[in-house]
Amino acid sequence: MSNKIIAFVDGSIYATSVCDHAAWIAQETGAPVVVVHVLRANGVVPPDVGAPAPLGRRSGVMEELSALDAQRARLMGLQGRALLEDAKALLEAAGVSDVTTELRQGDLLSIVAEYEPQARAILLGKRGEDADQAMEHLGANLERISRSCRVPVLVANRAFRPIKRVLVAHDGGVSALKAVDHISRSPLFAGLEVHLVAIDIEAPAVEKRLSDAKAMLAAAGIIAETTLLQGQPESVLGRMVEEQGYDMLVMGAYGHSRIRSLFIGSTTTATMRACRVPFLLFR
Repeated sequence: MSNKIIAFVDGSIYATSVCDHAAWIAQETGAPVVVVHVLRANGVVPPDVGAPAPLGRRSGVMEELSALDAQRARLMGLQGRALLEDAKALLEAAGVSDVTTELRQGDLLSIVAEYEPQARAILLGKRGEDADQAMEHLGANLERISRSCRVPVLVANRAFRPIKRVLVAHDGGVSALKAVDHISRSPLFAGLEVHLVAIDIEAPAVEKRLSDAKAMLAAAGIIAETTLLQGQPESVLGRMVEEQGYDMLVMGAYGHSRIRSLFIGSTTTATMRACRVPFLLFR
């Protein structure tokens, strides 16, 4: 596995925050940053050569639409390059020297999968440029990417603030264990205040897991607090983040299938709606 930070930016208000979070990781780890902007596939699809001409073809409207689409694609390319130039300038101004930019076109999920083998982490905004900014709406691609990635996914909120206090949602599952192991080995968390919390889980079983997680972090020089609470995870975590001033929430991503989520909802999605901090998600 490579060590690159792969940051996806678009024209949303979250793009600057993505760059700021990428700069923070790069400064703490020395990893290079690759900034990627993905152009959406757009346009009038030309008919097959051997197929009958579509209705309306003779009017010349189809040709005019194709010309307009070509112009739009050219302008989107120019805008994409401008976004990448601005992102690179932000990172370099923050002291990151190893920054490259790449303009791609196609399906975002497929492109993320291409970068994953060389990634230390994938970064993206909580919402895309076309998303409704209401709290109940998340970026359309966020769940798809978080479900599929095997490297950590950092979901940036609107504005970056220095990361000093980290809340870790620990349910004793594989993703939670992976998160604790990552924290214990990553220079990002050295010197940070870490709090492990388990919610609405059978106490005897999880207390041992919390104790083991605390010991693993202590062996890495990270002193962590542990808490066992009851309630709806999204409500409890949202309240803790708001009232106790945590700067980041670390948790497992989408532990159940999409089909099950249709019936019972997703704790991951509900928590991201409730908490206005960046998330570090693990699969």
